Amino acid sequence: MTYEVTIEPTGDVIQVDDDQTILDAALRQGVWLPFACGHGTCGTCKCTVTDGDVDLGDASPFALMDSEREEGVVLACCAKPESDLTLEADIDVDPDFAGYPVRDFVGTVTEIRDLSPTIKGIWFELDGAIEFQAGQYVNLHIPGVEGSRAFSIANKPSDSRTVELHVRRVPNGAGTGYLHDQLQVGDTLDISGPYGQFFTRKSDSQDVIFIGGGSGVSSPQSMVLELLEENDPRQIYLFQGARNVSELYNRELYLQLAEQHDNFHYIPALNAPEVGDDWEGFTGFVHEAAIDYFDGKFNGHKAYLCGPPPMIDAAITALMQGRLFERDIHMERFFTAADGADEQARSALFKRI
Repeated sequence: MTYEVTIEPTGDVIQVDDDQTILDAALRQGVWLPFACGHGTCGTCKCTVTDGDVDLGDASPFALMDSEREEGVVLACCAKPESDLTLEADIDVDPDFAGYPVRDFVGTVTEIRDLSPTIKGIWFELDGAIEFQAGQYVNLHIPGVEGSRAFSIANKPSDSRTVELHVRRVPNGAGTGYLHDQLQVGDTLDISGPYGQFFTRKSDSQDVIFIGGGSGVSSPQSMVLELLEENDPRQIYLFQGARNVSELYNRELYLQLAEQHDNFHYIPALNAPEVGDDWEGFTGFVHEAAIDYFDGKFNGHKAYLCGPPPMIDAAITALMQGRLFERDIHMERFFTAADGADEQARSALFKRI
């Protein structure tokens, strides 16, 4: 059976199957609802049902308290309708957001490459064209692994039949362990996407700063490649952080792009270079490299941050101290399946990011 769900304040109406979550149905019909973890633990996707009946699903009692349940609050990632519904959601969609609907694909592995000692590049050819915005991610369904795993798309959107992923091995991680140790060229995996609210705000003419750490450089890579392909006139700065030279993957690509495009600037930073690295670049953390490069003054820029939470937090602090504020900072935190709900929460420095 299918139910009709009206989402306020936008007035969007979606069709939801009785065994489908509200969030899944919305994303597959091009209607964006705020969410983060996608499995009932972070509370980002809270909505209030104002009319109709709903099954709350497996919402964590820590993310959805009893008092909230009594007031009609639900988690869209868990809730399933039991009648036609009307709900209110905290929707603040950016005008640059394209809202491509989530679709399912079968991806055939065409190449697997060691990018660093801990990161593999995996290329898939899809059975159909995927529409996405640079910076968004896909979910992989991995054999023998419960649920799905999210990975940012590293290729530019014009390569619509290709998905390039940068996969860091997570210690004892079932999903990344399979992708590193068992996946072979020619294998197929189920892929769904696109997901996420991390994308380039093209309507803003300010120069652009990208800060990426570890495999978090995958999203900035996609965004940079697209901007350069479109001959975007803005000055584009990519700060890449790693421990040592062996982990500073795709360095040659970014150096080549810097030679080819006068408006692209590549600044790598190593926080623990090894003796044999013969490193002559910036030594320190990636946010410190940005402070050094801009002399601590970031106003007049758009900033996009992607990487592990400690890197994101340090970069946010540096940018805000340099007079760059919430409206001009966008971020994508990288979490593993083992990360707890408390880590999924939004930064205390932000109300809407």
